Order: sequence, then C-alpha cells, then structure tokens
Amino acid sequence: MDATTAPHRIPPEMPQYGEENHIFELMQNMLEQLLIHQPEDPIPFMIQHLHRDNDNVPRIIILGPPASGKTTIAMWLCKHLNSSLLTVENLILNEFSYTATEARRLYLQRKTVPSALLVQLIQERLAEEDCIKRGWILDGIPETREQALRIQTLGIAPRHVIMLSAPDTVLIERNLGKRIDPQTGEIYHTTFDWPPESEIQNRLMAPEDISELETAQKLLEYHRNIVRVIPSYPKILKVISADQPCVDVFYQALTYVQSNHRTNAPFTPRVLLLGPVGSGKSLQAALLAQKYRLVNVCCGQLLKEAVADRTTFGERIQPFFEKEMAVPDSLLMKVLSQRLDQQDCIQKGWVLHGVPRDLDQAHLLNSLGYNPNSVSRGWPQEGTERAKAWKQEPHPPLRLPPFGASVSSLAKWN
Repeated sequence: MDATTAPHRIPPEMPQYGEENHIFELMQNMLEQLLIHQPEDPIPFMIQHLHRDNDNVPRIIILGPPASGKTTIAMWLCKHLNSSLLTVENLILNEFSYTATEARRLYLQRKTVPSALLVQLIQERLAEEDCIKRGWILDGIPETREQALRIQTLGIAPRHVIMLSAPDTVLIERNLGKRIDPQTGEIYHTTFDWPPESEIQNRLMAPEDISELETAQKLLEYHRNIVRVIPSYPKILKVISADQPCVDVFYQALTYVQSNHRTNAPFTPRVLLLGPVGSGKSLQAALLAQKYRLVNVCCGQLLKEAVADRTTFGERIQPFFEKEMAVPDSLLMKVLSQRLDQQDCIQKGWVLHGVPRDLDQAHLLNSLGYNPNSVSRGWPQEGTERAKAWKQEPHPPLRLPPFGASVSSLAKWN
C-alpha cells in the first residue's frame, strides 16, 4: 500500500496485542542478534534463533572484591535457577578443549589467564547446550576493562549484572576466616558459616593468599580495575551491600535477576488504583489522568451517569440505588466494559478505581481482558479522622502488589 495516497491506519488494538505478546522485544532481540553475528543468510539464522527459544534464560554476571561472597551467591543462584556456573577455575579444567589445555598451562605458570584466551574459553563454553538452554552465570568475570570489551565484541550480553560491595576492613577480616571444602568446592567461614557436620569440618582447608597483606593488595587491584568495568553495564548493574547476612544478599540478588528491565516498547497505560475509603484514590486518579492524559474511569461515577442518562443499563441499575443495594457484578461489568471499549480508553489508556472490590469482581475483570499493567494501593492519610478509624478496624497485614500484577492475582493483595 502506498502510504502517500492511502495512509496506513493502525488499529488501536494492535499495540495492545504487541504488548501482550512481547512483539517489540522479540523484534529488537532478533535485530541485535543479526547485527552481532551478521550471518550470510539471515532467514535461516532467525529461524534457528527462534527455535532456540532462550531469550529469557538467565544471563548473569556477578562482580565483587575478594571475600565479598560472590562465589557463594553465584553458586546459590545456579542451584535456584538451574543455570550453569562459569568461573576461571572450571573453564580451564575442560579436558576436551585445546584452548582450556593451553590456559591451564599458563595458569599454572603465572596464576593468571590472558584476557584473549579467557574470553575465548567463555565463548566456547557458552556455545554448549546447557548454557544455551538453561542460561549461565559468570563469577567474577570480567575483571578488567579489556575483558569487558572483548566479551561485548563477541556479542555476549548479560541481562543482569550484580556488584557486591563492602568496606575493605570487613573484607580483610572476612577473608582470614575463609575455608574451602576440597570435595564440593563449597566455601565456609570460621565465624559466619561453620558447617555442623564434623566430617566436613575435618576436611576444610584454608585457601592460599588470604593473609592481610595479600588481601589488601588484591583489593587495591580490584578497585583500580572495577571503576573501568562499571561503565560497560550502565543500565543493568545493581550494587548490593555484602556487609549483611549472606541469606539477605542472596534474596536481594535473586529478586533482581528475576525482575524484568523496563522495556522501550510503546505501551498503553492501564492503571488500577486500590485502597479503602479515604485513601485518596479519586484524587490520585484525577492527577494521573491529567498528567499522562489518561481516561479517568470511576466505577461508581459510571453507574450514577448511567442512571442519570436513563440508559438501558441505567434503568436496570436504578432499583438497586433506590433500595441502597449493591449492583450485581454482571451488570456492573457490562457498564464498565461499555466504557473501557470506547476509542479514547483504547488509544490513550485508562486509570481505573472503585473496582474490583472482591475476588469475584477480579476474576470477572480478568476474564473480560482488562488486565492492568500497573497496580497501586493506598491508605488514608496519616493523622486524619478516617485514618484513625481505619487503623482501629481489623485488617490483614498490608502487602503492596508488584508492578504489572494481573487482575486475577489481586485477591491476595486485597
């Protein structure tokens, strides 16, 4: 079709379909893979990429200074996510790779692996089936700016980067108590994480290079290098304090790697506001609608307007108003559907409040396809009479719903 003579008219339902099926992210990912690999025949390459279906597998990098616990966190994440752990040690132990053999020889001589050789090992390992299907976690790699650039040049792009941080004095003290199980590779600590089994205690060994002076030298080298590595991951890096219980660090890391980054895909805002009487839902809905040019949809106001306009639905609603009874959910949803299906709601988006009030209404709203992509809950302003009365009433513990929660899952938040 010639756009100059007959301009393209995109139906308003198409952006919603693209959002629900992640079309934008799919096309963006395929374009990135084409630009990285530059295949001679793009069509078979894209078909093969789609067959892999691994765009959402874990691709994680964990960075941190010595004794920050990055290896422990990486191992726990691997067990939880069922992914493959990549460290310098297990990369050079691959007996079926000539590159690993050469890297192992150099490592025994110099205690380091050249950056070019290390990145080549990573590339070979990531091409294996387990990394493709189940994802991967890089422990402590890259260490330098050179390694980071080489990894990026090969198109190896992590989805999440975690950097552990702690004061040097804490790290030096922690490093002195580190012990390693030679059979399992598990890391323990004489103070913070001592195994209860006597059999494990007896075989634990102190690693090399854990003296205060050697640890301080490693920390100095780490700080010199990490400031040049950080700019390589500007939008996907999260800093987590390692100066807290290891379990807390793990759950913060797990929460981050299981989150999705905000996409650049266009979307139609569908905002749902929840909260008791006096929490300010109406005011916040009006402010949101004004700022972002959304349609302010108040369920109670829709019912009143239907009665005032004497519509077909209004005539059926009026007897319930006169008897001060709740309007049946089926009738309420018909009025709501009629409003949300109008062109301004489809094109601009909406902010909805006053419904759902219970689980049945949430299921009905979900079955009709009106899924919000942002959910917020409020409560009465502190110090007001409504807030005081609301606090005296019995309430379950307040938990805020996650961003993007579906309507069907709202029952547990109400």
